[in-house]
Amino acid sequence: MEPNKKELHQTADRIKNFIHQTPVLSSKSINKMTGASVFFKCENFQKMGAFKMRGAANAVNQLSDKEKNKGVTTHSSGNFAQAVALSAKLSNIKANIVMPENAPDVKKKAVKGYGANIIECESTLQARESTAQKIVEDTGATFLHPYNCYNVIAGNATATMELHEQVSNLDIVFAPIGGGGLISGTALANHYFSKAITYGAEPKEADDAYRSFKSGQLVPMVNPNTIADGLRTSLGDKCFPIIQKYVKDIFTVEEDEIINALRITWERMKIIIEPSCAVPLAAVLKNKHLFKNKKIGIIITGGNVDLKKLPF
Repeated sequence: MEPNKKELHQTADRIKNFIHQTPVLSSKSINKMTGASVFFKCENFQKMGAFKMRGAANAVNQLSDKEKNKGVTTHSSGNFAQAVALSAKLSNIKANIVMPENAPDVKKKAVKGYGANIIECESTLQARESTAQKIVEDTGATFLHPYNCYNVIAGNATATMELHEQVSNLDIVFAPIGGGGLISGTALANHYFSKAITYGAEPKEADDAYRSFKSGQLVPMVNPNTIADGLRTSLGDKCFPIIQKYVKDIFTVEEDEIINALRITWERMKIIIEPSCAVPLAAVLKNKHLFKNKKIGIIITGGNVDLKKLPF
């Protein structure tokens, strides 16, 4: 069952000592460009550098003592791997993280730095899933899904819950969509704690959520080719019904629009964000006429950037 209002309150209380309350920033330049008042919830300043810490901390902290003794596992090439590794370390739990052999070295080093054990596999989803399944069978570890999990969704919701405490009377909250764990949490938080409308944003080159939303049935991702590497995952079947119920609409943007919004954020706000974070701002800039004079929150999802692969 999707998390309810009481469960979201319990989640916020459960994870508060494991996360940072991240700042909200704004920019007069960006407000002028968009014709709106935009407030950025900066999860790039979260522990391990991304919002994923919230969902991982909630999932880990709901394990029984018996489950904790057997450890946790997940498969991820990026931020969720780091989030599970750190959450497990903070709770003195063993973590085995399955990572594809082509995962960035900087992310492998971070996972190892948090004390987790890395098991490398081929860079296919099938290889990731089968390797993680073998760990579960061999060790009895609990598998934590990066997004298609209600405990993770509830943890993710706390970013928007905080945002509403920091900025009152938002008209809209925007989040990017990959697997759907963040937008689901964002939509639930808006529904229970504000009158804000939830919008999603997605790269045109990885638009399975947009196509699913418009067709009313889950459409699988096929060969995503976007600079927004955090949004190349397929929409989860637990996330999709929440999106259908609580998200007003989903916008898509082109690659050059993402890069432009990324550059604007780096140059005007002086903060490091991942390409995935720039997708909602790109959508606002592309559809200014829809958002004129609105008070908009945008979730900045993370700041774990490979500085050798910048698009500008």
